[in-house]
Amino acid sequence: MINKYLIFDVGGTNVKYAIIDRSGKLIEKNSMVTVHSLNGFVSSLQKVIDYYQGSFTGIAFSVPGRVSHDDGKIYGGGSLPFMDKKSLTNLIKTDVPIAVENDGKAAALSELWLGNLKSTTNGAAIVLGTGVGGGIIMNHQLIYGSHFQAGEVSFLVNNSKRLSYDDLEGSSGSAVKMINDCAAKLNLNDKNDGKKVFKEINKNNSLVMPIFKNYCRNIAILINNIQAIIDLDKYVIGGGISAQPIVTQTINREFIKLRSEIPIIQATLSEPKIVDSKFKNDANLYGALYNWLLNMDSHLQAKK
Repeated sequence: MINKYLIFDVGGTNVKYAIIDRSGKLIEKNSMVTVHSLNGFVSSLQKVIDYYQGSFTGIAFSVPGRVSHDDGKIYGGGSLPFMDKKSLTNLIKTDVPIAVENDGKAAALSELWLGNLKSTTNGAAIVLGTGVGGGIIMNHQLIYGSHFQAGEVSFLVNNSKRLSYDDLEGSSGSAVKMINDCAAKLNLNDKNDGKKVFKEINKNNSLVMPIFKNYCRNIAILINNIQAIIDLDKYVIGGGISAQPIVTQTINREFIKLRSEIPIIQATLSEPKIVDSKFKNDANLYGALYNWLLNMDSHLQAKK
């Protein structure tokens, strides 16, 4: 039996895909630009599936939006609104089992399975990308909530005086938006050139450091707000920008600064650890696979 799996990590900008075996060994990885139309998007996925046909036992997806495990549909779609109320299981043509999970929850599952939440009783993954993904682990279990939307931190309102998309955490906490803003300050032709942006951030360039520090403070405030409600031991920072050590370092500094500025927080709330994701930008791939494995185990148990 082939114990290899085709995994997709669908984002608003790119779709990563990989072949990973059951032990978590990454065999092959690639990416493509995300197509922002339903037919074009499904077609791009199908081409990859057809290319690897016969070399995998199952297909797993990590996607933006709320994923209902009752009906298999994606709700909202996040950065892919055309996927609202659509089911990838129904859209994709294949003979192997498919499992779909929300991107933030997939990131948390990857860390729970083989990463930096493996030995943590209560923790969370915060995924910094086009929006902000979140997944919560309580008593070594991923928390879904009553409607599979626990951890949807992108929808937190962070400006009570206005109510628009720009005032949601998914906008103010967007790593893509932060990079775009920094690139504009640097007059870069490519506003998505994260490598050049972080080269200047790591050089402490005064043009971009205020934008970057404000961004990290926003994430620190987000962590504080989550901590006040569910009291976790550890937060893992994921997403593409987490490959840059300065990101988690600066979030930690801003978190400590925030606590010192409001003494009652420091006196009352225990300080959690804030660490890098073990799998960085590949976390969703591993988490999507772990979700597939958990689903298959669940189905086997149900048949007994």
